[in-house]
Amino acid sequence: MTEVHHFTYGVFNPIAAYLLAFLGSFFGLLCTARARDARTRGRRTRWLSIAAFAIGGGAIWLMHFTAMLGFDVPASPVRFDVGMTVASLLFAVVAVGLGLMIVGHGPRRLGRVIGAGLLTGGGVLAMHYSGMEGMHVAGTIHYNLALVLASAIIAVVASSVALWFAISVRGWAPVIGAAAIMGIAVCGMHYTGMAAMTVTLDHQLVEVHGIRPLTMIVPIMLITAATIVGVALSALQAMTEEEFTDGAGTPRRGVHAENNPWSLKQASLATSARRPSPRPAPVRSTTNGESLV
Repeated sequence: MTEVHHFTYGVFNPIAAYLLAFLGSFFGLLCTARARDARTRGRRTRWLSIAAFAIGGGAIWLMHFTAMLGFDVPASPVRFDVGMTVASLLFAVVAVGLGLMIVGHGPRRLGRVIGAGLLTGGGVLAMHYSGMEGMHVAGTIHYNLALVLASAIIAVVASSVALWFAISVRGWAPVIGAAAIMGIAVCGMHYTGMAAMTVTLDHQLVEVHGIRPLTMIVPIMLITAATIVGVALSALQAMTEEEFTDGAGTPRRGVHAENNPWSLKQASLATSARRPSPRPAPVRSTTNGESLV
């Protein structure tokens, strides 16, 4: 076995990774709170989908690869496979999305949360270890089974707690606290899984294929910016539609449209009703019995 470093750049990587986990969880919990207030199933699904990208793509996947920038094997180059890296992103988003859809629709029950937590936790594990499978070194990577099981338990518990927060917390202070706890859980799962690995060098392996870790800074920054902008724009669009439509998606006609719908025909009828009708001319009688108007 050879020497492995997890904090090559000191505290920068774990701090940056935790901030991404916290921000992704924070945005995701805000979206799930909006989903609970949605009046239609389609609108609720949209908010939950946005939350899946925020939590799965931001809090989990971006956190993982930001932390991986601090991973180094001094005796070997470290490279990443692009295909497996992208696949790990899909695992994270899909797993979180499925879990949110299960708990976000229907009654709030502990059994549903635990079942969704198992599914989501499995997806988070698939994301982590597929991302590790996409990491290439001049040798073979081995894992300690006990620590792998510990990371699996952390992933399932953290996913279940996150899903419970998603259907329960409301208000700025509880959301911030829940996001902080979720960030700690995500980082704990990652570094437990990383502690499980060891590397055995293969001195006959000369070339290691893939992209350099520092090369990933640019796509990570672009994906981070795209995720934040995409979540913000999607949330803004959904909020705008909710503002200008009623619960069934019917466009509103004015500020007071829900309580007193109005139209030009009603306005004309009201004006006619207020207009005074002409009085009949008085009738005067003459001496021969004829009437004059």
